[in-house]
Amino acid sequence: MEQQIIALFRTYEPFAFFISIAINIVISILGVVPSVFLTAANLAVFGFWKGTFLSFVGEAVGAIVSFVLYRKGFRQLSETKWFSYPQVRRLLMAEGKEAFLLVVSLRLLPFVPSGIVTFVAAIGRMSLLLFVAASSLGKLPALLLEAYSVYQVMNLTWQGKVILTLLSVFLFIFTWKKVTQKKT
Repeated sequence: MEQQIIALFRTYEPFAFFISIAINIVISILGVVPSVFLTAANLAVFGFWKGTFLSFVGEAVGAIVSFVLYRKGFRQLSETKWFSYPQVRRLLMAEGKEAFLLVVSLRLLPFVPSGIVTFVAAIGRMSLLLFVAASSLGKLPALLLEAYSVYQVMNLTWQGKVILTLLSVFLFIFTWKKVTQKKT
């Protein structure tokens, strides 16, 4: 996927910046597609700092567009049984400072899907302005870490090799646990 996006950027070079943002918006609206391949393409075409900046802008704009669309289309879902879990209700009902801190902290956690945070915040009571500030602030450190990791892996530096090794060990342990759990 990354190679196709790089080819697209190079084919339409004058519009590559806008194409990247548009792809990020689509990824954000879908909510479950990881954006790491787009970050890798941005880094490959634009370099580390410009690529990271472009990924940040794309993710921020994508979160805003998703928030607005989710709020318009799914607001009535906040009253359904699906959202009765205490952690989800807390974000749904949060306003002001509490909502801001919840979104920032959830954006900082790499294992919490971004689309779910956006969706729950959108159908909840949080204002758009507060969401934009919290989401962008929370995405910045996570995106810098993602961009650094992707860049190191792409260039296969010693840091990239360490990242790949740790990822491999994690995947091995995860798979091993799943396999041994099925046997019991």
